[in-house]
Formats: sequence, structure tokens, C-alpha cells
Amino acid sequence: MGRVLCVYEYLYLVSVLDWVVLLGTIGFIVGFGIWKNRFHRDISDYLKAGNSARWWTVGLSVMATQASAITFLSTPGQAYHDGMGFVQFYFGLPIAMVIICLFFIPIYHRLKIYTVYEYLENRFDLNTRTLTALLFLIQRGLAAGITIYAPSIVLSVVLGWNLNMVVIIVGVLVIIYTSIGGTKAVNATQKWQMAIMFLGMFLAFGYIIHSFPDEINFNKALDIAGLSGKLEILDFSFDLENRYTFWTGIIGGTFLALSYFGTDQSQAQRYLSGKSIQHSQMGLIMNGFLKVPMQFFILIVGVMVFLFYQIETAPIHFNPQNIEKLRNSDQAQTLEELESNHLTIQNEIRDILLNPELSKDQNLQNQLIFLEHEEKNKREQAKNLIKSIDSSAEINDKDYVFISFILGNLPKGLIGLLLAVIFCAAMSSTASEINALSATATVDLYKRRIKAKSDQHYLKMSKLFTVFWGIVAIGFASIGNLFENLIQLVNIVGSLFYGAILGVFLLAFFFKPIKSRAAFMAVLLSELMVLLVFYLDIVSYLWLNVMGAGLCIILAHVLQFLISPKT
Repeated sequence: MGRVLCVYEYLYLVSVLDWVVLLGTIGFIVGFGIWKNRFHRDISDYLKAGNSARWWTVGLSVMATQASAITFLSTPGQAYHDGMGFVQFYFGLPIAMVIICLFFIPIYHRLKIYTVYEYLENRFDLNTRTLTALLFLIQRGLAAGITIYAPSIVLSVVLGWNLNMVVIIVGVLVIIYTSIGGTKAVNATQKWQMAIMFLGMFLAFGYIIHSFPDEINFNKALDIAGLSGKLEILDFSFDLENRYTFWTGIIGGTFLALSYFGTDQSQAQRYLSGKSIQHSQMGLIMNGFLKVPMQFFILIVGVMVFLFYQIETAPIHFNPQNIEKLRNSDQAQTLEELESNHLTIQNEIRDILLNPELSKDQNLQNQLIFLEHEEKNKREQAKNLIKSIDSSAEINDKDYVFISFILGNLPKGLIGLLLAVIFCAAMSSTASEINALSATATVDLYKRRIKAKSDQHYLKMSKLFTVFWGIVAIGFASIGNLFENLIQLVNIVGSLFYGAILGVFLLAFFFKPIKSRAAFMAVLLSELMVLLVFYLDIVSYLWLNVMGAGLCIILAHVLQFLISPKT
């Protein structure tokens, strides 16, 4: 149980039943998206779904857009290694939902806009609109590549599939039904995708609990997780370099959520398709109420995987490709000795966990904490060993924890369903992104400058831009590199751009004296300063959202005073 299976051995764990479940699920999603939404009257029907989405469709679509495959691959691994503290990242989300419902949505609906960047021309000028739209296209174009690349690299390593093949399969499937069906197809398929995601995660959670020995029920499992430090949720320290604290979640998380849900077209397009202002608002409030519990549940699944591997011995490193390299190197004997020591520690941990006196005996609890620390040291030694034979190897194995657990322990059929969860999550978020990229490129750049064309011409261009951005996303994914934890990477990319974009929207909403020239220069300068701060690694990335927005607002006032002191 303590050995990582090689990539070829994993292939035999995926049965015919798993393939039927996986391919049947994906085939249904793609087929349904195309068949149900293959006809469009005009560009409004294609980009805004004819404003027909009801509040539950809006809410589920918003959640599915954010819940990418990265969520289901990385979040359990995050909890496995670091516990529940990551949930603090989402504490600001409900606050942001209320603000967007009160101030953003009424203005967007009143103006009957296709993209949120149209509002900036109405408030400032074409240059400000174009600059902000371009920042979005850069940021979201990169993110779309990450959302394809993230599951592709993990699946390719674990299953032994060719990376580019997986990238192309996911990208092409999304391009097909998104380009044909538009926003309606995205909204319709995301309801089914969310249902599949929730079903898969609940079944996986139930299986883990059922697999525990009779001596360990769910309550005792939580007690053990508490002893291991995995249930420490709140951190009130005010450390700017600490990524996940209560304050980064409430302050930085609020600004990030305001930027993402209020000014990112991939999210705005979901509620701009709402049947009315009320349906859009109720959809976002639904997301605000359900998102934190959803992330909490996924993290709990990760903690339960940790407990599962405390009883059923865990591999010393979860990336099978790295372990396979070690086995074929001159460090194979060292690895074998390390795994043997690791197995001994794991057996001692299991004996303590099954001891009925654990909850009462402080010495046993202290011994458990000591052994878990030793087990972590063995993992670090394995990582150092990997680096010793390949200095360029990615030794962070958080993103491989959950997929390794799925393939190595779940029963036939359920493996296929969980693989379908990962593919559905990748497809849902990528579909929203290229749908939004198409809308922004068509409306904010092409249509704004190429006028006097028929509505059917712009409809055709929207479809072509969907295909174009899908190919761009595939291109980014094909040249990507795994960088730390994937769920952190996508948030880091967003934080580099969201602050400045949010700042200009806040200027537009709340600071009427600020005019176009000051706003344009403030966005540009604040974005450059955020990139510089990130390069110098001064603060945690979540604070970049606050910094970017704050700098944009301050610089705009200073520049406005210099341009027009009387104003």
C-alpha cells in the first residue's frame, strides 16, 4: 500500500465500466449542449442567451464557472497537506456578492450591455474601455490555458496519457459545443456538470467514511484530524506574507471576489443572461450562500483522504512519474530504504489511531504528533532525493493526492464517475472563459471598430472568435509548466490583473469627479506597479487585489488634480 504505482499500472485500474461511465458522461454533456442550443436568432441570443436564464441557472452557472478541475484536483491535496485553512480564502465572497447585487447588476441591466467593459466607455471613454478589455483578454486567455492544462498534466502523468493529447481532447470538446451553442449551451451544460460534480464528490466522501475501520466513526475521524492540526480553520495573525489568514480572506478575498464576479466577463456573462435583475441577483446570492460550504466540503474530503492514508499506508510521494524516475536511477536503493522507514512509521501511526485509549491518553496523542512530524520529514527527504537526480523536477505533489486516491482505492464505476467530475469541471470553466473571451473580442474590439455590418455578420464573428480563443487556450496549455499548487496558480494570475480592473470600475461607480484621462492613466500605472510588486515578492498575492484597486483610485485622484485642479 505504501508504494506509488507506476503510470502503466494505473491504466489497469480504469476498467471497461469506468470508461463507459466517463465517455458516456462526456458524450451526454457535449451532445446535449449542441442539440439543445444549436439555433440562434441574433447576437443577443448567442452571447446573452436571449436573457432567458432563471436564477437557479444563473447561480449554478456562476458556481460551475469558478469550480474548475483545479478545484477538484488541488483543493483536497491542499487539505491533505495543510488542513482546512484554505477555506479562509473564500470568506470575503458573500460580502462581494451583496455589493455586486446592490451596485453593479442594476447598472449593467439598465444599460442592456453585452460586456461589462461597455459601461466604461459610457462612463469614461473608448481608450479606457479598450485598455480594460485588453487586460481582461490577457488575464483570462492565460487562465483558460491553465484550466485546461491543470487536469491534463495530472491525468497524463497518472494515467500515462500523452499530455498534448489530453489538452487537445478537452479543448476541442469545449470548442465544439461552445461555438455551436453559445451562452445557452454553456448555461445548460453547466447545470448537468454541477450535478455530476456534486454526485461524484458525495459518493467519494461516503466511500471514504465507509472504508474506515469499525473503531473509527466520523466523529472520531474528526477528533483525529483535530489532533493532527488539519481542522485549524481560523488564523487571525496579520502577516502580509501569509497567504491564508482571516484578514487576507475578508479583505483580499473580498476585493478578489469583487473583481472576479463584478468585472470579469466570464462571470458577468453568466448573470447578464439572467431573465431580469432579480433573477441575476438571486443567482449571485445563491452562489454567495453555497460557495463557502462547497469549498469547506471539498476540503473535508481532503482531510478524510489524509485520515484514510493514515490507516491505509500512503505512498511516500504521490507523483508516480517522479517515483518511477527514482526507481530507474542510481538512487533506487536509497528510495527503497526510505520507503521502508516510511512504512514503519505509518504502521506505528495506524496502531495508535486504532488504540481505543487515544482520546484519553495524552502520551499517545503526543506520540501521534511526533510520528506525523517524522512522516512529513520522510516525505521531504523523498522530494530532496527527486531533486538530486533531476533539478528541474516539480516536487510539489499536492495536485496528485486526490487523483491517486481515486485510481488506487475507489471501486469500479466510481473511478469513471470521479474522472468525469474532473473532465466536467475542466470543460465547464473553460467553456465560460472562451465564451466570455469571444464576447469581449467581438463587442469591445471588433464591433466597436467594424461598424455597419449585419447582426448575422457579428453572430458569425462571435462563433469564429470562440474557436480562436479556444485554440489560444489549447496553445497556452500545451506550453504550460506545473507551478506550485494549481489552485494557487490560477488565483495568482487573476490577482495580477484584477486589482487595477476593479479600481477603474470603482472609480466609475463611486467617484464621479474622475474623468477619462485620469482614469486611463491610473489603470495603466497601477497595473505596472502591481506587476513590479509581484516580481519583487513583497506581499502575498491576495493583497495585490487590494493594492491594485487602491493604487488605481489614489492615482486617479492625484492625476485628476494635476490635470484639472478645480475638479
